[in-house]
Amino acid sequence: MRISYSCAATHYQLNYLTEHCIVAVAFFLPLSFNAVSVFLALGALLWLARMAADGRLDLKPTPFDGAIALLVALSAASILASPDRWLSFYNYYHYMGRYILLYYLVVNNFHTLDQLKRLVQAVLASAALVVIYGLYQYVQGVDISAFEWVDGEQFPLLKMRVFSTLENPNLLAGFLVIIAALGAGLGLNAEDRRCKTAYLVLIVALLVCLVLTYSRGAWLSVLAVMAAYGVLYSRKTFWLLLLVPVVVVAGHDVLMERLMSIVNPTDTSATLRIALWESTLAMIADRPLFGIGWGAYQLVYPTYDFFINDPDTIIYHAHNMYLHLAAEIGVPGLLVFLALMIGHARLALATAENAANRWVSGLMLGVLAAVIGLAVGGLTDYILFNPQMAMLFWLLNALTVVVHLNGYSDKK
Repeated sequence: MRISYSCAATHYQLNYLTEHCIVAVAFFLPLSFNAVSVFLALGALLWLARMAADGRLDLKPTPFDGAIALLVALSAASILASPDRWLSFYNYYHYMGRYILLYYLVVNNFHTLDQLKRLVQAVLASAALVVIYGLYQYVQGVDISAFEWVDGEQFPLLKMRVFSTLENPNLLAGFLVIIAALGAGLGLNAEDRRCKTAYLVLIVALLVCLVLTYSRGAWLSVLAVMAAYGVLYSRKTFWLLLLVPVVVVAGHDVLMERLMSIVNPTDTSATLRIALWESTLAMIADRPLFGIGWGAYQLVYPTYDFFINDPDTIIYHAHNMYLHLAAEIGVPGLLVFLALMIGHARLALATAENAANRWVSGLMLGVLAAVIGLAVGGLTDYILFNPQMAMLFWLLNALTVVVHLNGYSDKK
């Protein structure tokens, strides 16, 4: 009896500590990558310790295990084509390992609604801190003259772009779109008026900070998220949400100038993106099966540099999620990634429609809208190049699977 009780107590303690490590990972994702690494490793060790204490390998099968294994295998195969196999291998295990580990940590250690709520609350709380710091940057002012985020000659009035804790305004914008989409789903399905108000305040703050990034691709992603809610939730909601950015843009000359520059062929940012896409298509044409190697884009780009012609300029990604993935891990790898993205999105949609619990329905609606925003934003940028944003993407996928596996998608 004492031994049994002791084992049960150890199991509970390890479960408790593992859960809190994962919650800490979610909280620190946009704040500190070093803290994320520490808590992720600690959570993995505690999970292994719990399975060792139980004397069994406790792994839940998911509907996507086969596709994930195939993505992992194709990504590994791409290393053989890399001009620097050691660099590609390092990037592969250092980053892909984190994504998959976080995914299965969440899937295997979160089972109840209370656990899910704590995890989501951690994500929203850290997002609030990111926004507060971003607004502080705007008020205090930051010299962006040393950065290459905007063409100073074309946009002489644009003196400030906030980037908060993410070091780049486009990354910050992509993060804000994801969190705003998530918050909107939870807010629209909240039953308590105070909760609705709190979500509304958070979403407004997120959108204000998003505007101050001056990220044009993210603004288009927001429109896609709004359209998704118009289709999935209410057309009135779409038109009401659309009214806010229309009024803001119409009343702000710099915002209007940035928005109209999307179709301006003289804009250096747009011209560079088109040139990068041409170079990336050439990479794909030469290596369609296994790609150029995981994380090797910056090494291979100089060979396909048809535009910049400056050996000192480093291009880290293709500014297009789909082209970049096809270039680095091959067309089959891209197709598997898209199958995973679409598969999780479809599961989130089915869950949102069938969940008996309104909070779960709102969460899944938010996850679906976030993925739609990410998919649209991926046409002009690749925020998943950043490991923190990639981990957030896999975290959202894991939330969908947890809800599915634990029966919260079925109306009783």
